[in-house]
Amino acid sequence: MVSIPQMEPWFDESEAIAVYKYMQSGGWGMEFRRTRELEGMIADLTGSKFCAMTVNGTISLTVALLALGLKAGDEAIVPNLTMIATANAAALLGVKPVFVDVEPTTLCTDLVEATRKVTKKTKVLVYVSFNGRSGNMKNVVRFCRDNHIYLVEDAAQALGSFWQGKHLGTFGDIGSFSLSVPKIITTGQGGILVTNKRKYFEKICRIKDFGRNRGGIDIHNEWGWNFKYTDIQAVIGIEQMKKLPWRVKRKREIFARYREGLKNTREVEFLRTNLSDTSPWFIDIFVPDPVKLSRFLSEQGIGTRRIYPPLTSQKIYKSADDSDRFPATEKYASRGLWLPSSSRLTNKEIDTVVDYIKRYYTSKVS
Repeated sequence: MVSIPQMEPWFDESEAIAVYKYMQSGGWGMEFRRTRELEGMIADLTGSKFCAMTVNGTISLTVALLALGLKAGDEAIVPNLTMIATANAAALLGVKPVFVDVEPTTLCTDLVEATRKVTKKTKVLVYVSFNGRSGNMKNVVRFCRDNHIYLVEDAAQALGSFWQGKHLGTFGDIGSFSLSVPKIITTGQGGILVTNKRKYFEKICRIKDFGRNRGGIDIHNEWGWNFKYTDIQAVIGIEQMKKLPWRVKRKREIFARYREGLKNTREVEFLRTNLSDTSPWFIDIFVPDPVKLSRFLSEQGIGTRRIYPPLTSQKIYKSADDSDRFPATEKYASRGLWLPSSSRLTNKEIDTVVDYIKRYYTSKVS
């Protein structure tokens, strides 16, 4: 019986040695010089002027909205197909998530549909680059400018992904990334905020440090909390960042190999993906029967994961008024399946997964 997990983190002796050396050096563990070093690496990668680390991707989105001045009663446009953290980050502040359907070609926010949802209370578009893909970012920026709203990019799944040579997460006022365990690199948990606006960066730094202007001074002139990172995580992150270029390349190779292997399996749909720009987070396929296929693959020792259900189907967001329709979200959520996607996957393991998927659909035909 094979055993191929859907996803797994990848650490080796470099992280262990780095943490050991840091602890031996007398480091206090708290956010300090190593965090600044990691922030500098991420700023360089993304081409951003400023970068700030925080505790996780949900909090990073919440801090971004706080830094832009959003408050209870405001509205945020959010895609209906995304991880629930996108909406929860707004709801945490009393900001109402207003759900919008996605484009079937990218699974990112449909701007035509979004136009219909803009009200006087709309203050921000939270644009999710789903699985490292995006729509036309010039149109996204124009949409926000024309409607006089902020653009926050939820690029949690897009570290190492670009649109026309510009890193995703850097088109808007603030971009947010995640370093949780399933991501292309991880520090266990971790959130990243990037911006080119000094005023937003300074506001972010105050918010995540109790609202004070600088550390060690207990004068608090505005609201803030303890959302700081740790240098222990940063030491791990620095080593992970060194591996990012290879992992981006490998993720693209993995996606391409799956796509080539399954190109003649008519039941399997891949979204068109420009692998020159996009580093897919997970390998996503769309099939008529994802639950049955997932169960079959599990019986062979192969892990999979269903794509997110529509947020409007979740109990906490389900409305009594079901007149609103989200056809693209519903179609792709009902058919989506994430295949094994770790950058540790070997070509042999990928081919094994491909062979079992082919076998499943061949046996159904016969």
